Amino acid sequence: MPKFYARHGRRFGIVTALAGLLASLGLFTAPSASAALPTPVSAATARSYLAALPVQTEVRTGYSRDLFPHWITISGACNTRETVLKRDGSGVVTDSACAATSGSWYSPYDGATWSLASDVDIDHMVPLAEAWDSGARNWTTAQRQAFANDLTRPQLIAVTDNVNQAKGDQDPGTWMPSRTAYRCTYVRAWVQVKYYYDLSVDSAEKSALTSYLASC
Repeated sequence: MPKFYARHGRRFGIVTALAGLLASLGLFTAPSASAALPTPVSAATARSYLAALPVQTEVRTGYSRDLFPHWITISGACNTRETVLKRDGSGVVTDSACAATSGSWYSPYDGATWSLASDVDIDHMVPLAEAWDSGARNWTTAQRQAFANDLTRPQLIAVTDNVNQAKGDQDPGTWMPSRTAYRCTYVRAWVQVKYYYDLSVDSAEKSALTSYLASC
């Protein structure tokens, strides 16, 4: 186990009105271009992880996005964003700089499919500011970089850009994907990431996670 994780405990991506309605009802079926988020732990495991997470008041003081170096080089000319675009898309073609020039991306948050990479954001499942509030303010820059570029845990996913922007830094107590069929996956991933990185939850967040996991 890398020293980073050993020191910090065992735990350290235009929708039509019809599509939006179907998504909100959980009736929109994902096409072949569905996102390839690493499979989260089971609901039962997520419930046990959640029970172990410390409940603490969040602290925002001193936060800056620049404290989480992200979209670092992963392989060759490809950075983290480009790597996730290739992973989560279908028929993705890239140029010599690893920029996606064509392909399609299905956003599981809202059930929309996009053909331009510029319409897709890479979402941090647990937002950087949320991580800061719940413990990452005590990490080194190297540790925050590892978190912000984590391709192994279910932490990065390609989704509709304005949906990601609407989510912002909110936790499941105030924001969830409109596509209800994805909510179980979402909270399982959220809890897994928080547990792995030894992050805390606030009381409203834990209450929401407990409720959603109970119906998984």
